[in-house]
Amino acid sequence: MSADLLERVQRWIEHDPDPAAREELTSLLEPARSGDETALAELASRFTGPLVFGTAGLRAAVGAGESRMNRAVVIRASAGLASFLVDRVGAEPLVVVGCDARHGSEDFAADAAAVFAAAGCRTLRLPAQLPTPLVAYAVRELGADAGVMVTASHNPPADNGYKVYLGGRAVSGDDERGVQIVPPDDARIAERIAAAPPADEVPRTPAAVGAVDDALVTGYVRHAASLRADAGTPSELSIALTPMHGVGLGTALRVLEDAGFSRVSVVAEQADPDPDFPTVAFPNPEEPGAMDLLTALAAREGADVAIALDPDADRCAVAIPTGAGSGDPAVDWRRLSGDELGALLGEDAASDSDRAGDTLACSIVSGRLLGRIAEHHGLSFRQTLTGFKWIARTPGLRFGYEEAIGYCTDPAAVRDKDGVSTAVRVASLVAGLKERGATVQDELDRLARLHGLYATAPLTFRVSDLSLIGRGMTRLRENPPAELAGSPVAEFVDLAEGGPEMLPTEGILVRTEADDRVIVRPSGTEPKLKCYLEVVLPVSEGADVPRAEAAERLERISAELREILGF
Repeated sequence: MSADLLERVQRWIEHDPDPAAREELTSLLEPARSGDETALAELASRFTGPLVFGTAGLRAAVGAGESRMNRAVVIRASAGLASFLVDRVGAEPLVVVGCDARHGSEDFAADAAAVFAAAGCRTLRLPAQLPTPLVAYAVRELGADAGVMVTASHNPPADNGYKVYLGGRAVSGDDERGVQIVPPDDARIAERIAAAPPADEVPRTPAAVGAVDDALVTGYVRHAASLRADAGTPSELSIALTPMHGVGLGTALRVLEDAGFSRVSVVAEQADPDPDFPTVAFPNPEEPGAMDLLTALAAREGADVAIALDPDADRCAVAIPTGAGSGDPAVDWRRLSGDELGALLGEDAASDSDRAGDTLACSIVSGRLLGRIAEHHGLSFRQTLTGFKWIARTPGLRFGYEEAIGYCTDPAAVRDKDGVSTAVRVASLVAGLKERGATVQDELDRLARLHGLYATAPLTFRVSDLSLIGRGMTRLRENPPAELAGSPVAEFVDLAEGGPEMLPTEGILVRTEADDRVIVRPSGTEPKLKCYLEVVLPVSEGADVPRAEAAERLERISAELREILGF
């Protein structure tokens, strides 16, 4: 086995166009040939098989080898995508390429664009390191046949990725323009990648790559700012903001300013792009501690709301004052859950809807309150598989979200999650509540009294051994619980079997007679087993919203689930 591995490594070195990558592998190959077990193990981890291209495109740790993100992998992926596009649309497909500020992003984007250009595609690069939503916007605005964004979003610093959108002549309807790929197109592209020649034999023509005009970014800014009804009217709302070492700050500040929100304080330590994300353990606003610098700034500045973008600015998290007045930001501020913010934005969108056929949508793992909101306002509601590649395809979409702090607030312009436009919607919502003498918490309580308290909580297990995820799923399938938190299980659904309105997906749904709901599934982008917990409690007229009771029930279910899964 080691002889075969060493031969594959040697072949890769011979065809890798990146001198640094060749040197990296050579430095491992020589000791491995001498029997060095550490070098052999490292090479084995880099050559577990070609990096799989799926609906999320590519995503892996940056490094040399077939199983890592590197220039050779990106070049072959781009050759495969170009072949797919030429077959699908004919002459001169239009492709837009963007990138964030992660390690390798600029080189990967340049290589991808050069491959597309050499393959006969009209290829345009975005003018700078910009948020992911700008690529989704560009595909729709320019009528592009495809868009590629080099990013790993909120993954750890070592990772990078390659995300693909289709549009123009490559899709059949407006609901699909500027949306991430879904089956079977992912498999078709993967087949073309597998058939691509070695990376050093793939033609590249960097001189033929054009640039997207700055007017496109200006158009996005104008469009996003207009999401505030009275855009441009000065607001006294005070906002604390962080781009979390990513690429969203410049665009977000322009949009907020144009919308009338000029009182914005920025976390200085996280303002500039930095691929090492030095102030956070993980560059994801959902992770514990990630928003500590932001809430500390919000407390110092007396802000009305704190807004965090993830590094590629397609996600948005929000923290609000608790009114505790303790002097400790950890007590005086709390982060809204993805479902809480989804309900607030969904209510805002539904209240403002004036089109017959408007639909609210969320993923199956998101909370069920959005469905009640849609019903209350006479709108349609749709639950989809996890991921915006499914949510964004909803016909008549007015607003869509997933609990992992992703929100589509302006589907006419960006058919994907967009942290920047969400920031404008949030600022507008908070400003409107403030003018009426109300708070975000008041609005959440109003929704609970109207529809019942839908309380959700995540339970996530990050693993270094991927087999633990499979083991946990097997334990749950083979030993399904008879009850959760004292309530008998009424429904146990293996989502892998699919259904009349849902394609098969890896996951299990459990619902109790008390209407508690648990969904367990592996993460699609990280080594995690993710559990989504939800309890529903009625709210009696005139009574306090039973948040403590809901939290206690969620904690009880969480503890039982840990034992069931073996974590």
